[in-house]
Amino acid sequence: MARPAGHGKHLSYYDFGRTTVFASREDSRFSYCAYVPGDYDEDGSKRYPVAVIVHGTERGMQAYRDAFSDFAEKNSVIVLCPLFPANICFPGDLSSYKMLRDGDLHYDAVLLSMIDELKEKYRIAGDRVLMYGFSGGGHFTHRFLYLHPERLLAASIGAPGVVTLLDFDHDFWVGVRNFEEVFGKPIDLDAVRRVPVQMVIGGNDRETWEITITPKDAWWMPGADAAGPDRISRMQALKESFERHGVRVRHDIVPGFAHDDRGLIGNVKDFFESALQEARASE
Repeated sequence: MARPAGHGKHLSYYDFGRTTVFASREDSRFSYCAYVPGDYDEDGSKRYPVAVIVHGTERGMQAYRDAFSDFAEKNSVIVLCPLFPANICFPGDLSSYKMLRDGDLHYDAVLLSMIDELKEKYRIAGDRVLMYGFSGGGHFTHRFLYLHPERLLAASIGAPGVVTLLDFDHDFWVGVRNFEEVFGKPIDLDAVRRVPVQMVIGGNDRETWEITITPKDAWWMPGADAAGPDRISRMQALKESFERHGVRVRHDIVPGFAHDDRGLIGNVKDFFESALQEARASE
């Protein structure tokens, strides 16, 4: 297929717009797709921020890529959507990516390597990215914020079913008391405070069938039920734990929606635009 007019020799037709799906160079068990806005000129000099959209348990990475394509065009942003397949760590594994690490597998490092791949291919602005994740992606996003705040331009946390509170009285995953022991680096609260944070959820998101943790579950530990029974109460507890440590939170509760972010994405785009404006004003 012919290459679009005006582009140089290094990128192919499939590197523009809705890209094809690429295997991760770091670990080919994982892959990603992207959206590259139409004003990207391979021979130009303009640099583009990156928005990372992390899927939930359904793993709809291409649907998320398409849902943020208008945002990418409007704001000259490249959208990156990773895929963390099920069954990676054991048959039936749906959730290991949500905790960032599983033994020697570091999902955060896999994602950072994908960002590095983008930086080699395209002109990327800076080292920090926008990040949004809903449900399982919300799990990933708020824990990534704890581990890599210096890599985030803004973090939008969408309705995680299980939250890790910014609580230094309980061990991970309930809290972060032993965070350095688990992840090899302490939480940098000053860096976390510098990241604009949104928490977004539907006003009817009250179902508990998927998120109730009992002593029979692999994730059970003391305090597993301390944040409340449903996603709304757990997000409120997460927000309060942030605010106790001086982290400002924009809390969007969207009426009329349950556990479905099709009605929330507009709020996320608005938050991202505000974060981009703030970042560009400070340059």
